[in-house]
Amino acid sequence: MKELLEFLGLLAVLQGAMGLVHEFTDWNLGLVQRIGFLDGYEVYASVALLALGGALFAAAESRKTK
Repeated sequence: MKELLEFLGLLAVLQGAMGLVHEFTDWNLGLVQRIGFLDGYEVYASVALLALGGALFAAAESRKTK
């Protein structure tokens, strides 16, 4: 379970970072800009993904390893 949380956290952080890179450099990276209902809110969604990734990493750290 810990590995799954870490993997999902990594995906969320990467997508959030790529969304911010896209907004500030206009490179075609990430999935955030491709989601239609997020038009105009891509920066907020990217920051939310970064926060979600941090929360997932924190949850993974709180899990006991066996």
